[in-house]
Amino acid sequence: MKIAHRSKVRSFFLGATLFAGFGFDGYAADPERSFLIDLNSREVTELGSLGGGRTVAMGINDLGQVVGQSVTSAARYHAFITGPDGIGIRDLGILGVVDQSSASAINGAGQVVGHSGEAFITEADGRNMRAIGSLGGGSTSAHDINAAGQVVGQSFTSAGSYHGFITGPDGMGMRDLDTSGGRTSTPLAINDSGQVAGHYVTSAGAQGAFITGPDGMGMKDLGALGGAITDVYDINAAGQVVGAYRASSGVTHAFVTGTDGVGMRDLGTLGGGFSVAQGINDAGEVVGRSTISTGAEHIFITGPGGEGLTDLSSLVGLPEGLVQVYEIDINNAGQVSAMGIPEPQSYIMLLAGLALIGFVARRKRLLV
Repeated sequence: MKIAHRSKVRSFFLGATLFAGFGFDGYAADPERSFLIDLNSREVTELGSLGGGRTVAMGINDLGQVVGQSVTSAARYHAFITGPDGIGIRDLGILGVVDQSSASAINGAGQVVGHSGEAFITEADGRNMRAIGSLGGGSTSAHDINAAGQVVGQSFTSAGSYHGFITGPDGMGMRDLDTSGGRTSTPLAINDSGQVAGHYVTSAGAQGAFITGPDGMGMKDLGALGGAITDVYDINAAGQVVGAYRASSGVTHAFVTGTDGVGMRDLGTLGGGFSVAQGINDAGEVVGRSTISTGAEHIFITGPGGEGLTDLSSLVGLPEGLVQVYEIDINNAGQVSAMGIPEPQSYIMLLAGLALIGFVARRKRLLV
């Protein structure tokens, strides 16, 4: 199986530099690596980085453009976008003076939303980042965007409360989703009709998940399996919602709903005791992560309609040494984006090998 490791050697040498500069901690020892997995060609493409050797993929559109955050050579996290099929990573820059940014989602036109001191949206192909504004307070976060450029996220109000919001097309005209009082929402996903899904907490501390009608109107409770706490991750064009529920017994399992959030169903696991669904496309194919019988976490994918849980590693040759996978998404073209963390011991051995290579090279120059 072909694996395109662009800038692999450079990323590892920069990782070694970070290791030396920041000390032996999680920042250097467990560098996140991100990939685009094409289920049609069975190819896995590593996205590379912005120069700092760490990349976290957060979302993918139907062209295979991936967005997220990556460490630059100056050791700062910046938002990035790739070209189609995950090829060619590009720095999206920052807003204002805060030298940090992250991208959370992308639509089919390449409009990107994320955070850089405050919530931002870009024009097509990730160009011309601008602030979205707020509900009157001083802090905002953008979580998802649909084809029309409607954005959902959270913002402080002028009264100091943190409320969920939805915007109009192209991120214009922010509207408060929490005007009824009594609860605060966290909108996490939006589809092209403007149905919003997320979770909420009431003033009494009760938690739940919700879905709205088109254009963010008419918030209703998704319910739960067995009275458990429900976390939402994504929604597709039909209003099918995916996420995970946490039972009082401590078990966490992935779920998928039917159309318009009706009828929550447990997706099961790959043989372990844990699973969470993180992405769904318009065919109802669900991706997420689950433990297998050994306790290791693997990426799973279902068939259309959320039927049948399959270990992705049985379909595609995934990179070796990844012990944890996060931030998994799927598009309508059968491409999956994912971020993984390699086994710490493997990375330490690799760094030791690089140090040895450097020593041998220096010694060779002295002997010449």
